Amino acid sequence: MQSWRRKSLWLALSASWLLLVLLGGFSLLRLALPPRPRPRAPQGWPRWLDADLLQSFSQSGELPEDAAQPPRAPHGGSCNWGSCFDTSKCRGDGLKVFVYPAAGPISETHRKILASIEGSRFHTLSPAGACLLLLLSLDAQTGECSSMPLQWNRGRNHLVLRLHPAPCPRTFQLGQAMVAEASPTVDSFRAGFDVALPFLPEAHPLRGGAPGQLRQHSPQPGVALLALEEERGGWRTAGTNSSACPWDGRCEQDPGPGQTQRWEMLPNATFCLISGHHPQAASRFLQALQAGCIPVLLSPRWELPFSEVIDWTKAAIVADERLLLQVLAALQEMSPAQVLALRQQTQFLWDAYFSSVEKVIHTTLEVIQDRIFGTSAHPSLLWNSPPGALMALSTFSTSPQDFPFYHLQQGSRPEGRFSALIWVGASGQPPLKLIQAVAGSQHCAQILVLWSNERPLPSRWTETAVPLTVIDGCRKVSDRFFPYSTIRTDAILSLDARSSLSTSEVDFAFVVWQSFPERMVGFLTSSHFWDEAHGGWGYTAKRTNEFSMVLTMAAFYHRYYHTLFTHSLPKALRTLADEAPTCVDVLMNFLVAAVTKLPPIKVPYAKQRQEAASLVPGGPETRPKLQAPDPNCINQIAAAFGHMPLRSSRLRLDPVLFKDPVSVQRKKYRSLEKP
Repeated sequence: MQSWRRKSLWLALSASWLLLVLLGGFSLLRLALPPRPRPRAPQGWPRWLDADLLQSFSQSGELPEDAAQPPRAPHGGSCNWGSCFDTSKCRGDGLKVFVYPAAGPISETHRKILASIEGSRFHTLSPAGACLLLLLSLDAQTGECSSMPLQWNRGRNHLVLRLHPAPCPRTFQLGQAMVAEASPTVDSFRAGFDVALPFLPEAHPLRGGAPGQLRQHSPQPGVALLALEEERGGWRTAGTNSSACPWDGRCEQDPGPGQTQRWEMLPNATFCLISGHHPQAASRFLQALQAGCIPVLLSPRWELPFSEVIDWTKAAIVADERLLLQVLAALQEMSPAQVLALRQQTQFLWDAYFSSVEKVIHTTLEVIQDRIFGTSAHPSLLWNSPPGALMALSTFSTSPQDFPFYHLQQGSRPEGRFSALIWVGASGQPPLKLIQAVAGSQHCAQILVLWSNERPLPSRWTETAVPLTVIDGCRKVSDRFFPYSTIRTDAILSLDARSSLSTSEVDFAFVVWQSFPERMVGFLTSSHFWDEAHGGWGYTAKRTNEFSMVLTMAAFYHRYYHTLFTHSLPKALRTLADEAPTCVDVLMNFLVAAVTKLPPIKVPYAKQRQEAASLVPGGPETRPKLQAPDPNCINQIAAAFGHMPLRSSRLRLDPVLFKDPVSVQRKKYRSLEKP
């Protein structure tokens, strides 16, 4: 009897548990898992950008999937690059951009956009000759909205630019127009056609911008900190061993000790957890990049900026919000080397593409230009390695080995020959002795004389063992940095007609340059300083232990810098160099330092010749000593760059046994020590 009662009780309990599971089990599961966005064709959700990091916890196929939802059609219908953009208009001069004039008042941000486009090599004033027609979507703050332009043509070859995710109400159909929008949703973004932009604050600088803050914002070694974004606009820092609280307020655990920072302060942390529920979180994304705080994006609903070309797996972590505790555990297991690599990449990406409005706009145009010329225009290495695609012009080359920055990564070395470029100014004489000294170098491949003299060319030149070419008609100082097709070597030795060098000095300087092909290697130096009395930058050519520039009257550098000087620098800066020739050294050193973030290298130069040097290259008059350019010139160039790129150094490279008290027969460059 008791046995029958026990069996009945077990049957009743089993039926109750079965009924509970059938009625409420699925509801409890739905409460535990937040709803997910609609799937993005052709990819499923979630997108595992951090598969290597989280593969020990879960794979995408192991997560429970909701019922399939038909994807929403993106705005603009089925437009893609091949069907809605006519590349035939770009075959002549490449990408040329015409900007429609604003119909009403514009904001400060749009003024910065117009200034950055007008100062770029892409701008044109003719809509007929433009490859791309750009329409600025005006802010709602101005009280005006964009209207359809007359040359709309259903939006073909048009780009609608929106720097904020909440633009004016749409007054016309986009048709075949591309959209460059800040933080577009993954449902509306057309991959390979639209361009995802970062969310920029109104105060974002036009050019230059603040540098990355990795050095100033580094936690103590061995302590990994989290920064959690808060709805009210601040950051809350806490250790990874403390429990993390979601942003919807449903957390019951104590979030642990932490410190709240104001919104304008950058997070002082190693990892920044950013919710992907609202596009406004994208503004925190840029803050994290600048601070060197690795962004940890939890199921973002918005497209990452410039995701078409930037490999975000090297700088950010995209994780599933349903695996929050596993994510925190995985962050703790990351090695210091991996953390450092991610943080360094955040600093590179911030400086290369996001630190100013100008860089954001130029990156947008470079992405479109890459589509025109094909994927080979900028390989992934150029986009995702310093100095970045904006500094590696595809008009020069599409191979990383041709640029001076990637020899170490590619395991290559510059060729063992150089071309000498001798500038003969208005009052100069044919530099016959200089030609003989340079031609005697075992590394010299050719000599080019840029004749900028009103006098007629000499009928006879000295005979040399290397080809000698004279180019007449170079009247402007900027002509000396033109990318002449006759230059056949990577290395250029820039000289002035009044320069005085020995063959040994040339040989040793070239050997040094081969080890540092991205830098300038020179003999005469100068330095910059901040002048407190005048509130600006100053310049001195006095012989000191510290220097930041080398004079181009005797310097080695890569020929690619001629291409950058001619096609990348704003026309106003080249005009400044032509009007004030003593500024040309400053401008060239600014350019190389802005690309490399490194100082030049000094090599030994005979003291007697250094004291006898009489002219800065390009100057129209003879002077008894080296003279510094006008400080106003330096400040104008610094203002145009938006920051001071020059780096100071105290390093001079000498040959082995240089001036050592040993036999001269043991020294390779013996003539360097001769009086």
